[in-house]
Amino acid sequence: MRQIEHWIAGKRVGSRSGRTAPVYDPATGQIRAEVALATADEVAGAVEAAAEAAALWRASSLSRRSEVLFAFHHLLASRVDEIAELISAEHGKVPSDAAGEVARGLENVEFSCGIPSLLKGGFSEQVSTGVDVHSVRQPLGVVAGITPFNFPAMVPLWMLANAIACGNAFVLKPSEKDPSTALVLADMLSEAGLPDGVFNVVQGDKEAVDALVDHSQVAAISFVGSTPVARSVYTRGTANGKRVQALGGAKNHMVVLPDAGVDLAADAAVSAAFGSAGERCMAISVVVAVGDIADPLIGAIAARMAKLRVGPGTDPEAEMGPLITAEHRDRVASYLAAAEANGATVVVDGRDHELAQGPWGFFLGASLLDGVHPGMAVYDDEIFGPVLSVVRVDSYDEAVALVNDNPYGNGTAIFTRDGGAARRFEFDVVCGMVGVNVPVPVPVAYYSFGGWKSSLFGDAAMYGPAGVDFYTRTKVVTTRWPDPSTSSVDLGFPRTR
Repeated sequence: MRQIEHWIAGKRVGSRSGRTAPVYDPATGQIRAEVALATADEVAGAVEAAAEAAALWRASSLSRRSEVLFAFHHLLASRVDEIAELISAEHGKVPSDAAGEVARGLENVEFSCGIPSLLKGGFSEQVSTGVDVHSVRQPLGVVAGITPFNFPAMVPLWMLANAIACGNAFVLKPSEKDPSTALVLADMLSEAGLPDGVFNVVQGDKEAVDALVDHSQVAAISFVGSTPVARSVYTRGTANGKRVQALGGAKNHMVVLPDAGVDLAADAAVSAAFGSAGERCMAISVVVAVGDIADPLIGAIAARMAKLRVGPGTDPEAEMGPLITAEHRDRVASYLAAAEANGATVVVDGRDHELAQGPWGFFLGASLLDGVHPGMAVYDDEIFGPVLSVVRVDSYDEAVALVNDNPYGNGTAIFTRDGGAARRFEFDVVCGMVGVNVPVPVPVAYYSFGGWKSSLFGDAAMYGPAGVDFYTRTKVVTTRWPDPSTSSVDLGFPRTR
């Protein structure tokens, strides 16, 4: 059985402990490889390699860092299709969707290539007689990223591009469910000229996560995953004196006002709910239908769902692939039965799809529920699968209250032709990322990604300008070059004059 290894100090390293986990092809249900699971000692070895490399990388010129990132960007752009096929084989999303993931990750690398201007400090001359003050941004040292299964390329690129550009060494702990993409990124960074040890990969499970969060030489942790784990990583990491940005779960609502175009809204709802089989933290999982638009909207969504092609990534016509594991597929399916028992109407039942009933893969068809309301598990929980719930309300105010009362605040959207209503929604809604006639409002790389409420722990958003802030700390230097003959003892508190 092929083993997926670690990457430490510029080379692939097998497991010394012998601990491994299976890596499946979700479209067939077959094991395609085994991934090494790092022990705390193996994690410590990666951190030590990173710490040694960080001292030299920090001293590298900004132009050199930019040069490496430009080379990495070129290599990544030239291998999008190859990486997309690898993601599809281990995650299950179709290659076209995976290629989009890589493209959005490329945007973050492109942003980091401008690091010379992004790290500019400030200078004030003559703040006092003969005294100048300037500020500089300096790297933290060793930083770590713990990334989820649903975006094995994009989310690591959210983190590592800015972290490395800022002069840090980076240790990545990818998901053990689809770990191979991390090694491809490591190969390309090495080929781009990144010194050994500046980027490291430790494959693993909870033991590796805990070891990174606890290690004294890891200055900061970036995390994306479920809310319970995000809360735990944030609490434990900050207790250990680290900077932590921990992005958690979501329950993204799409509000559709009566004046919205039904076809536009239906297209957006289906696209945003069922892309990547709903395994996106920015997926739309709840449509809030306001007033009399509910019936025509539900009909239009159901009609589009009937045309969706579910299948493996090897099928060039497939639009939606399987879920990541059999256990997750069964968990998602259980919400449909529970919702029906609690009074919701199953308009489209993904359990009836022929692939969901076969002995192959971890498939579940797209599902649509009507008559959902708070208090139902299908509404309250983050399902992370191809299930779209419709909640009916009578007014705009009810719709906003529904969004704001939800404990998650990652993303939301409104569909309307009324600019005033859209502007009011943008002002009223308690959520980190808002789309107006845009169902998945993931910011471009020169803004920053971050939710509110239980979708983000800490106040540090990810990538973009916030990423540069997170991976650096500011040092302020006050300078004076006095004439020695004017020196004297003065115990008074210094004043500017």
